[in-house]
Amino acid sequence: MCKAGKAYDTPIVLLKNNKGVSFFMTVSAAIQILPKTETTDELIRIVDEVIAFIAKSGLSYYVGPFETTIEGDSYDTIMQIVSDCSKIAIEAGCEEVSAYIKTVYKPEGGVLTIDEKTAKHHH
Repeated sequence: MCKAGKAYDTPIVLLKNNKGVSFFMTVSAAIQILPKTETTDELIRIVDEVIAFIAKSGLSYYVGPFETTIEGDSYDTIMQIVSDCSKIAIEAGCEEVSAYIKTVYKPEGGVLTIDEKTAKHHH
């Protein structure tokens, strides 16, 4: 039940992150990092470093062709990772980086998971 006494519209799903630790899904964020680089190879190298950083976080994530989606149970943790992604890109060698971010936050849980949103579309 939420604070207003209403039932959840979406069931609370207990997930496991890439380290096998269970958590309630309360926040999902999609981030697209666009480093300003001289070459496509350099752009890919820097984006790969950012994705490696996200992977090391231990959170559930999905890499798509335009953005990476991260799921978790702590808004502050997700937002810190999002903030650090731009810093990682700069540390990796670009002089300028643009970041496009989308978030869904539901403190009581029940945010749709990556699989709930996309599994039926994957072949």
